[in-house]
Amino acid sequence: MAVPCETSVRTYAFSLRILKVVRAMPSDIAAACVARQLVRSGTSVGANVEEAEAAHSKAEFIQKMNIARRESREAVYWLRLVGDSNMVRPSRLRELTSEAEEILKVITAIVRNARRKP
Repeated sequence: MAVPCETSVRTYAFSLRILKVVRAMPSDIAAACVARQLVRSGTSVGANVEEAEAAHSKAEFIQKMNIARRESREAVYWLRLVGDSNMVRPSRLRELTSEAEEILKVITAIVRNARRKP
């Protein structure tokens, strides 16, 4: 099963943007903990989309895309927390949070369509 190329390109770019935001975060204990979680979830989205592209079956494809979907949702949470706690200016995070929400919608649609097709 192939994921639209645009999705993997988009999630890779998202991962890069996550890394840039994390580098701008303070280095205190709270920020370090949140940064670690944000890096894990934010970069996992693209990694799981890549794994889905190499899936050997429809079931495996759906499983990997579902993981990417959960990681997208988690990344949205951590981005909101970073902004609301002023670890990074909320204005700097608006576009990235919006992109995370859009990626979540796209992946959700991919999973729904994959489940419908015989």
